[in-house]
Amino acid sequence: MTEAQRRDDAPAEPGDRKSQPDSQDREGVLDLLGLLAYAELVAFFRLSEDAALAPSLPDKAALAGLAVAEFGHFRLLCQRISALGAKPEQAMLPFAPALDAFHARTAPSDWLEGLVKAYVGDGIAADFYRTVAQLVDAQTRELVLQVLADTGHAEFVIARVRAAIAADPQVEGRLALWARRLVGEALAQAYRVVAGRPPLANLLAGRAASEASAGPAGELGDIGRMLAQFTDAHAQRMASLGLTS
Repeated sequence: MTEAQRRDDAPAEPGDRKSQPDSQDREGVLDLLGLLAYAELVAFFRLSEDAALAPSLPDKAALAGLAVAEFGHFRLLCQRISALGAKPEQAMLPFAPALDAFHARTAPSDWLEGLVKAYVGDGIAADFYRTVAQLVDAQTRELVLQVLADTGHAEFVIARVRAAIAADPQVEGRLALWARRLVGEALAQAYRVVAGRPPLANLLAGRAASEASAGPAGELGDIGRMLAQFTDAHAQRMASLGLTS
């Protein structure tokens, strides 16, 4: 028996969700996986482009390695979508226009802005995915958290941005303004996506989580609470970069 099978056969923890989604949850789970899969695919392309623009060979190699990791995450998500009986391209398709529009609105003007976008903008998106993941089955939640685990990108971005600010302190103000714009766009984008996908909205509101307790599900579904949580995490990221929030 494999380790994955042992986890699936193990009894659920008190208050935990099942290891597999039921029919009521399935559409919301597929929405989450399709959204995240497309985001990972786009991240692969963006990191590849950033690698081409990187000012040094070590930076190019580092970003190329991070792009490969993102593509690996994309493949894992596609495998999970297929295991649930759906086609990955169909699961991703509803989210492509919204994510493409977001990236078009927030196209960076230089390499540093691209680094900040990857750290700040993608960080807000990751907070959103982790929040929804708390409301899905255990196997999907484990995969989402695995995909969102830092592969070294945060350390890379922080080091480069801080070095740029040390070399030219005027960079700090420009990048801080850019980061504040990114967080507003990212939060608005998250809510637009939820509003346009009822199965995903139901997961977030806890209405589809019939076996979860009403209290925690209701808290996670509260938009005001989510906003406060994401804003706090954003302030921490800004401080890590050496930027004022």
